[in-house]
Amino acid sequence: MDIALTFLGTAGSVPTPQRNLSATLLQRGSDRILVDCGEGTQRQLIRAAVGLTQIQTILLTHLHADHYLGLPGLLKTWDLWGRTDPVDIHGPRGLLDLVELLRRIIGRTDFPVHWHEQRAGDVLPLSGARLVAVATDHRIPSLGWMLAEDDRPGRFDVAAARRLGVTDGPDCGRLQRGEAVTTTDGQTVRPTDVLGSPRPGRRIVLTGDTRPCASVIAAASGADLLVHDSTFTSAEQQRAEETYHSTSREAATVAKEAGVRRLALTHLSYRHHPRDIHAEAREVFPDCVLPADLDRMIVPFPEKGAAYLEKEPVAVPS
Repeated sequence: MDIALTFLGTAGSVPTPQRNLSATLLQRGSDRILVDCGEGTQRQLIRAAVGLTQIQTILLTHLHADHYLGLPGLLKTWDLWGRTDPVDIHGPRGLLDLVELLRRIIGRTDFPVHWHEQRAGDVLPLSGARLVAVATDHRIPSLGWMLAEDDRPGRFDVAAARRLGVTDGPDCGRLQRGEAVTTTDGQTVRPTDVLGSPRPGRRIVLTGDTRPCASVIAAASGADLLVHDSTFTSAEQQRAEETYHSTSREAATVAKEAGVRRLALTHLSYRHHPRDIHAEAREVFPDCVLPADLDRMIVPFPEKGAAYLEKEPVAVPS
């Protein structure tokens, strides 16, 4: 089961003809998790054909307008389409105050909308994984989000199981689920007899808008993928510090210090050409990519290789 991130919006603060405002869809099995929801997100979801109505959870990194103004339109579209499934929206301190303002725009919906304020360290459970709120450093209360999977059972040694008298079929499945079984000759075979060492699950961290900070480095330590604010190049270092954003060099330094396998750069300012942002980051951390809108990042299990970028096909004019 691969994990896929679809970059719905990769612009910083102001949209451009090529880049929409901040939004990323995280898909893992049946989980559909939207991280931020800038203006125009629902159209990007339709363009990407990734299941507009299947989103169960929305995670907001902070409450600047370019990260949440797409919410009223998305919720109203779901209502018009007859959605009945609930949606949970999580964000940092201040979210519940924002809700009171948005209610006048959104009005009543025929499906449940649950709003939750979270703090750094809060955990949201998923099947076989968890979402963890990560402290970030922005001008207002902010959070990054980490998806961390549980460890998986070790590889099943079929030959060892057969030597111990385990017959092919249901008993093999029980052993892989952690249950002991009894063979036809009365011997007890335990999972440790036929399973290798546990295999690590995947870990992905999305920062939202932030300065480089120790909490992100700690959360991303050894992660399969870090998606980091890369608003400016070092030519705008002072502005990055004033606005509590990161340069691409700083994002790459965070990735290097955390020892991540792959870095994705996002939240790009219109002040810079993307190739300049990418080139600067690669000087520090070569294993980085700069996604365009609607590109997808595929994160396989660690033993199958590193995360890789699937580019959105370029439309051919008719």
